[in-house]
Amino acid sequence: MFNIDELKFDEKGLIPAVVVDAVTKKVLTVAYMNKESLEISMKEGTTCFWSRSRKCLWRKGETSGNKQHIVSITADCDRDALTVVVHKEGPACHLGTDSCFNEVIYEGDADGEFSLDALMKVIEGRKIEKKEGSYTTYLFEKGIDKILKKVGEECTEVIIAGKANDKAETIYEISDLVYHVMVLMIEMGISLDDINRELASRHVIDHKVKQEKMV
Repeated sequence: MFNIDELKFDEKGLIPAVVVDAVTKKVLTVAYMNKESLEISMKEGTTCFWSRSRKCLWRKGETSGNKQHIVSITADCDRDALTVVVHKEGPACHLGTDSCFNEVIYEGDADGEFSLDALMKVIEGRKIEKKEGSYTTYLFEKGIDKILKKVGEECTEVIIAGKANDKAETIYEISDLVYHVMVLMIEMGISLDDINRELASRHVIDHKVKQEKMV
């Protein structure tokens, strides 16, 4: 078992804690802990920090209800910083957003790694900006009925490809289906975080098939 006395707290007795969402892997916030708040966090299983502005212990969610349930706490190689992986209840930021990190100050020329989050932002942008000639914008302009029709059509295409046992075609059709479902999500105000939280909340139980005894 790791001894927290081995951690390197700064001259004020603090250590930075990078809080990460266990489901989305997003950085939620950077806060500070002292030895006491770290011990409380480990004992209670929810995040407790040291507020540098108020100069007191701060249990996340004590007034807002937006608690963070700890999955793990890990020290870096120098033992002078922590990552705290959590399942959060509600927004992590006091401004009401999921993360405190929302302001992009620079974007380089290097292509970012593809992600569903990035694709969702592109789709959302097509709804807001109404780019001429964009198929996505066309779907939003046609409305929910058109979007639902396309979701239904793509479901059928997936079934046909799967029934034919055509792996490549099935991958292609599933990709089309995922895209159209994401358009539907944006239209209805559903986020990937909503889906992640729903899936994370489910408990899968395997049931053995009961076999009738032969007499």
